[in-house]
Amino acid sequence: MTLRNKACIVGVGESEIGKVPHMTGLGLNAQAAKRALDEAGLKPSDIDGLITAYSMTEPYFMLGSVLAEYLGIQPTYAASLTAGGASPALMLMHAADAIAAGRASCVLVTAGENRATGQSRDQAVEALAAVGHPYFEHPYGPLIPGFYAMIARRHMHEYGTRREDMAAVAVQQRANALLHPNAHMKKPITTADVLGAKPIAEPLGLLDCCLISDAGGALIVMSPERAKDAKSRPVWLWGAGEITTHEHILAAPSLTEFGTKRSAEIAYRMAGIGPKDIQFAELYDCFTIVPILEAEDAGLVPKGEGGAFFREGRAARDGELPVNTHGGMLSHAHAGAAGGLFGIIEAVRQLRGEAGARQVKRHEVALVHNEGGILSQHGTLILGRERR
Repeated sequence: MTLRNKACIVGVGESEIGKVPHMTGLGLNAQAAKRALDEAGLKPSDIDGLITAYSMTEPYFMLGSVLAEYLGIQPTYAASLTAGGASPALMLMHAADAIAAGRASCVLVTAGENRATGQSRDQAVEALAAVGHPYFEHPYGPLIPGFYAMIARRHMHEYGTRREDMAAVAVQQRANALLHPNAHMKKPITTADVLGAKPIAEPLGLLDCCLISDAGGALIVMSPERAKDAKSRPVWLWGAGEITTHEHILAAPSLTEFGTKRSAEIAYRMAGIGPKDIQFAELYDCFTIVPILEAEDAGLVPKGEGGAFFREGRAARDGELPVNTHGGMLSHAHAGAAGGLFGIIEAVRQLRGEAGARQVKRHEVALVHNEGGILSQHGTLILGRERR
């Protein structure tokens, strides 16, 4: 079944971002949801579907029902989805599936956590350690940055990618974040800053790694019929694709080519377009090597040329194909599943022409990609300004 034109996004919202000690994870979700509803001119009672993700800071097993209770809604369709960083793209797909199947017509998609102030450093490290295979990886002590450092080193070996290429990702995205009124990071950085930052896992330094933020984000997804009642301009879902290739990096088919290629192919086919039709992209960026890989595997640049694509400024806001115009998780915000959700929110704002000083010139069609685990699960979205 195709999802093209079966659903559209009519409202987006962000919570306060950064260190927000006066709010819980649930509160951040609620604030973002309220702002998304207000933008669409809707009330909580209009929601008949709810999809959320997971939380590492809240003590709730059934987060979806807890959030519904917190918001005072009684959805007839509700789910909690756990796919790591890929969750937001998959959540939007599930919302569109529910709408296409007639199970809901107005779905709230929301995610967020108070990771900066609701979790100690020891708790964060303990949670990160749980990602490795319990028998074949965890006993040797690698953490998530170490896994991605291994991937970065392999890409450098095979394609000649340089530290300066990865630094360019961080520098360009910080420049974009400085134009976003709600970004976590407010200070510009240079290539020298990135290269000279505290080492985390060779070749990755501190500024190659995503933020830890308190943040929540929300989308209101509607059927085309009900979207006529919303006061904001709808953004259309043209195509969507997903794939899971592995769970643990020891089982990954490759260290330089991942599931982005397949999920993007599925999304392109559903949308009826190709990579050359994409005008800007919001790519998952937990570490600076990741958007380089994703740009290549999504067909936006030839394989092995992702590093040069960023280093030469072609991914800059005024470049040939702008990437992460809000600053991404490296500079805008990262709080669990909300990190990738902000990429969807930014795409919506850009497609509407509402991104202010960071608005790109061409904004008819966008690609958003989320990945979870160690490049394990992938979700690709093609979003359009007009109905296709």
